[in-house]
Amino acid sequence: MRASKWLLIDDDLDDQEIFCLATYDVNESIECICVNNGIEALEKLRSDSPLIPSCIFIDMNMPRMNGRQCLIEIKKIDRLQSVPIFMCSTSSDPKVIAETKELGAADFIVKPSTLAEFTQTLLKVFQSISRE
Repeated sequence: MRASKWLLIDDDLDDQEIFCLATYDVNESIECICVNNGIEALEKLRSDSPLIPSCIFIDMNMPRMNGRQCLIEIKKIDRLQSVPIFMCSTSSDPKVIAETKELGAADFIVKPSTLAEFTQTLLKVFQSISRE
């Protein structure tokens, strides 16, 4: 399989590190790109037009711009319309999950508490997008 780029938008540096370790465990060819908030993500996505991630992961709770707002803005970028976006949070509020899916999120990931669980969760994502 060709190398893919996964974009993580999360203000928690520990979560970024765990995410990147888990992606490496899923497939060493995945390039993990991390940005610290929604504003940074939008600036990067708007200024780096060749960048089309294989998938985008957005933390729900961030300063400056929350995950919901970030999802709405990314959905406005034409070249990213077919990129699956996964919302991430420690919360599993059914209303929030339903709302983000209505806004166009492919799925909602409740952040696992261990690296092994996170790896298993991301492996499922990898397998689902690899079939497309």
